[in-house]
Amino acid sequence: MRLRRLLVVMLATLALTACARQAPRYAVAPAGSLAYSELDARMYGAPQPASYAVRRVAQVVPVAVAFEDGPYTLDSGDRLRIVVFGQDAISNNYTVDAQGQISVPLVGAIEARGLTTAQLTNTIAGRLKSGFVRDPSVAVEIETYRPFFVLGEVTFPGQYPYVPNMTVENAIAIAGGFTPRAAKDKVTITRKIQGVPTRSTLPLRYPIRPGDTVEISERWF
Repeated sequence: MRLRRLLVVMLATLALTACARQAPRYAVAPAGSLAYSELDARMYGAPQPASYAVRRVAQVVPVAVAFEDGPYTLDSGDRLRIVVFGQDAISNNYTVDAQGQISVPLVGAIEARGLTTAQLTNTIAGRLKSGFVRDPSVAVEIETYRPFFVLGEVTFPGQYPYVPNMTVENAIAIAGGFTPRAAKDKVTITRKIQGVPTRSTLPLRYPIRPGDTVEISERWF
C-alpha cells in the first residue's frame, strides 16, 4: 500500500515538472528590449511594451502643427481707412510703412505694428484727446490687407494680394499651380506670431493670413 502511494506521488511530481518546462506560446524578449513587432502581437498574442502604444499614436497624429488663431494684427503693407468724425483733415487712407507706423496729422507717427484695429483706434483717440480734440470719435478699418508670398515649386512664385478666407490651395492656384517637380502633399508656411517668424508644415486646406509665406518644396522622386 505504501509502495503504491509512493509511486503515485512520484508520477504526479514528474507530471508537474514536465508542465513547468513547457515552452510559452511566444518568445520573451530580454528585459528592456524593443524587439516586439506588430506581427508578433497579432500572430502569437505577445504582450506589447509601453513604447508600442506611443509609436501607434505617433503614426496617427498629424505632423502639421496648427498656428494660433488669434485676432489679426497690423503690419507693414496693410492699408487702413481711418475716420475721425468732424475732422476731415485727419480722415483718410493710411498705409502701415516699413517701420510699422502710420503718420496721422496733428498727432504724428503712431506705432501700428502688432496692434489690432481696436487697439489702434484707442491709441489714435488717446493722442487726439490729449490737446487736440475734446471728445474724438475714431473708426479704423482695414481697406486692403498686406500681400502674401508663394515661393518654391509653383509656376509663378512671387507676391500676391490677399483675399479673405484664402487657403493654401487657393494661394497655389493663384501662383499658377504646382510645377511637375513639386511635393504636393504638404507645404511650409512662415507666419509671424507675436512678432516672431514661425514655420510649420501644413495641409493644403489650411487657411492662410496676410503676410504669410507659402513655400512648396521639390519632391525627391
